[in-house]
Amino acid sequence: MGRYQKAKEVVRAYFDEMDTATPETVTAIIAEHTTADYNWKGVYPFREQTSAAAVAEVFWRPFLTGVKHVQRRQDIFIGGDNEISEGIWVMSMGHFMGLFDEEWLGIRPTGKMVSLRYAEFCKVEDGKIAETGLFLDLIGFMDQAGVYPLPPSTGHYFIYPGPKDHNGLLFEDAPALEAVKTLDLVNKMVQDLSDLNDSGAEGCPPEVLEKAWAQDMIWYGPAGIGASYTIPRYQMQHQLPFRNNLAGKKFNGHVCRFAEGSFACFFGWPNLTNKPLGGFLGLPGGGDIAADMQVVDVYYRIDDKLSENWVLIDIPWWLKQQGLDLFERTASIYNPKLSH
Repeated sequence: MGRYQKAKEVVRAYFDEMDTATPETVTAIIAEHTTADYNWKGVYPFREQTSAAAVAEVFWRPFLTGVKHVQRRQDIFIGGDNEISEGIWVMSMGHFMGLFDEEWLGIRPTGKMVSLRYAEFCKVEDGKIAETGLFLDLIGFMDQAGVYPLPPSTGHYFIYPGPKDHNGLLFEDAPALEAVKTLDLVNKMVQDLSDLNDSGAEGCPPEVLEKAWAQDMIWYGPAGIGASYTIPRYQMQHQLPFRNNLAGKKFNGHVCRFAEGSFACFFGWPNLTNKPLGGFLGLPGGGDIAADMQVVDVYYRIDDKLSENWVLIDIPWWLKQQGLDLFERTASIYNPKLSH
């Protein structure tokens, strides 16, 4: 048995039961599969919870009430040793698909299919899930419900696919050497950008990215930014707006970072802190407010280059720190009965 098989089995058993969960049973299912001191980190407005009951009450029960017949549609499933601190983690990425039949987060139901993009990180200890980081693209959900809350995005948001080779479900452990290659390449890419930042140079010459990225790279960004294809379009549609319209960038580190096979992933709590100068997301600057960004990156390596990158950013939390609550504002406009 491979090093990560037991942890993967724990997480898959949890996922299997959650696929049949109802608002009435979800608390017991979470409690069965998690430790007594379970720690759960989620996007705004759910934030951090410290018990199975709290996780069910804050997120899962309302979500399963609003979205019926939920299926977890996985595109990537990997396990590995956390490079940041000790422990084995498992990461699943894909979409929760269901029927949006009742109000959720103040958003009126459509009665139609909806796909909520997610990345879920689970730390496994002694046969139980001890920590979870669950990141969701809630702005993408709002877009599908017809209440997109931001100016037009620079890239294009859609229901993103998994890796183009359809090889992301590593239920069996991959050779250890492949993970080393992948994580080394990701860390090299991060260091290249860090060196550029330290140089004080404006912009980013494409040859800096070409060291680690394939020419036909695809960057699947969060709704609000969207996806970009090829290095030049990625630079135009995300990298340069991010570099030029945000100041005072501070890297805070990661909670979890690991690789398996040709895939790598990480998340932070928060990863970054920055100050909006104006222009990013088509919004004005936030004055002197330093806002935290919580980010997930999932990478796919082909040969010696990074080919695809799926990114989630908790944009609603980043904006909440600047005084804008997307959910309250959207409900007050499109669902005004909730504001009375």
